[in-house]
Amino acid sequence: MTTFPRSPRLIHGGIALLDVASNTVLRVIALQYNPDTLTRTLAPQAVGGEGGGDRSQALRLKGPPVETYKLEAEIDAADQMELGDGIVGRFGIAPQIAALETIIYPPSAQLQSNHDLSRQGRLEITPVEMPLTLFIWSQQRVVPVRLTDLSITEEAFDPLLNPLRAKISLGMRVLSVSDLGFNHRGSGIYMAYQRQKETLSKLRAGTDFGPLGIGGIS
Repeated sequence: MTTFPRSPRLIHGGIALLDVASNTVLRVIALQYNPDTLTRTLAPQAVGGEGGGDRSQALRLKGPPVETYKLEAEIDAADQMELGDGIVGRFGIAPQIAALETIIYPPSAQLQSNHDLSRQGRLEITPVEMPLTLFIWSQQRVVPVRLTDLSITEEAFDPLLNPLRAKISLGMRVLSVSDLGFNHRGSGIYMAYQRQKETLSKLRAGTDFGPLGIGGIS
């Protein structure tokens, strides 16, 4: 079956890993199927928090809201198996799962190197800094994130017990300028994300009280 030549190209959501020092892309992980739902939660960063604080500060914000994303995605080897994909034939969808899992793993080579240096008394162990993780959901939504939880349910296996189908539950926390500081590469990406929201908000928001059933505020 042929595809209609003018049919729109399907855009996939996904994740990109960026090396901040060199500004190079290390890895791009496209979701095989876009999830039907994307849950976002925004918690305002108000001065004084909920239920307390100076009343004179009630309308002040300390920074951008704490924003989280939650999505459910699926991975299925069926399409690649029909195309005779050799990697799927050997490993199933284990490589796709591993690409997501290793986002939250420190590199094994760096762990080993730190361990060897610490045994020689040459290094004080510090947490490993990972690449900048970007969640990409269209051109209007490119945002730095930290993975907060990753749940994988494997549902089918080949005779060698390689996974063939899986459901992925992915939780992410947006990293704003409050988290990264203005000089970080990710902050520039975040500011573009916030400015895009501000631009979109002006397309529909107005100053007419008519739809609310009142003539104005006295």
